[in-house]
Amino acid sequence: MDEKRLVEEITRRVLERLTGDGALAPARLPVGVSVRHVHISQGDLEILYGPGHQLTPLRDLYQEGEFAAKEVVALVGPKMRALENVRILGPVRSRTQIEVSRTDAIYLGIDPPVRQSGDLKGSSPITLVGPKGTLVLQEGCIVANRHIHMSPSDAERFGLEDNDLVQVEVLGEKGLIFNNVQVRVKDNFRLEMHLDTDDANASGITTGALARILGKQQ
Repeated sequence: MDEKRLVEEITRRVLERLTGDGALAPARLPVGVSVRHVHISQGDLEILYGPGHQLTPLRDLYQEGEFAAKEVVALVGPKMRALENVRILGPVRSRTQIEVSRTDAIYLGIDPPVRQSGDLKGSSPITLVGPKGTLVLQEGCIVANRHIHMSPSDAERFGLEDNDLVQVEVLGEKGLIFNNVQVRVKDNFRLEMHLDTDDANASGITTGALARILGKQQ
């Protein structure tokens, strides 16, 4: 792990533990900014990179078992504009999913829906170009919804359940309140809110910023 990632991880761990007067309120959590990326199936990976190709880990991500791979692709939309060097994240999945920001989508000339991960029915078509081949998907591109990863113990502490929607305030000079933030609970999840680059830029933050859960939405 490089020095920058190590500092980020140590900072996050400290932030998760701080409570009490003059420090951090229990409901505060770190924010991770998610840039455009691709989750890929093994079959689609082999179309783009050749038969038998396996993802090559580049660096570990904050969530356990996930990593940024060395492999990248180009995304091409109907305007024939390309976003190059879009990182593939591992491990491989059962189905290929592309996550972009609304700004990326406008540049590509597509209109992907805001969806939670894995909800791809009726999502936008897109073309992926790799060093060994081209993959034309009829659906698979989304703008990822705002969401919070948390463990069952975190969920219990916050009084929340999987798939609850909450209102979250992102702290900072341009702090904003975000609605419809999905709670995602899993045993190996580490506490972190994910925003895309558009939301992060609007609130003037980068990875490692803080947010606080204001309450559950109906």
